[in-house]
Amino acid sequence: MMNSNLLPTDFQSDVITDETVYAMAETFKALADPTRLRILALLINKEYCVGDLGDHLEVSQSAVSHQLRLLRALDIVRYRKDGREVFYSLADDHVRDILRLTVDHILFD
Repeated sequence: MMNSNLLPTDFQSDVITDETVYAMAETFKALADPTRLRILALLINKEYCVGDLGDHLEVSQSAVSHQLRLLRALDIVRYRKDGREVFYSLADDHVRDILRLTVDHILFD
């Protein structure tokens, strides 16, 4: 159970609207897929292009692209183009924090 002292001091339960709950559920669904979690684990420290992600995960570039498209739609990852290459990284430190806190929760709680 989460310690309420860890919540921001201005956090109030009434700010969690139905729309926010739906968005949270969609985010957690996206994070529930092992392939997507493996992609995010690689992106936690540096950016990768689709081909390199596919090589590391031993899956096709098409499969990686499909997963990245979903993660992009939910603003979990972002991309930048460099010529013909597209590089992906985590969208922000919030995503990095969610991943790290989840690992800490599993391994140390």
